[in-house]
Amino acid sequence: MTVTIDAGDVSPDELIERLRAGERVVVRTEFLGDTREVTLRYDGETFYCDTPTRLHKHTDEAEMRACIEQQGYA
Repeated sequence: MTVTIDAGDVSPDELIERLRAGERVVVRTEFLGDTREVTLRYDGETFYCDTPTRLHKHTDEAEMRACIEQQGYA
């Protein structure tokens, strides 16, 4: 299942929980006056942040949480 949210609508804990439950989370963010979408997902081993220009891979929950917080997705 895919759910779309605006950046800041949910906590990092809720985002991680949704990813671990198998959801794809599309986060709408503002960047230089444009709305961008970032897809967050988890395949059971690796967390992914799929941005319009790059695919970030995170090997554990701590790395993913840091990314979510640094990028302002939660």
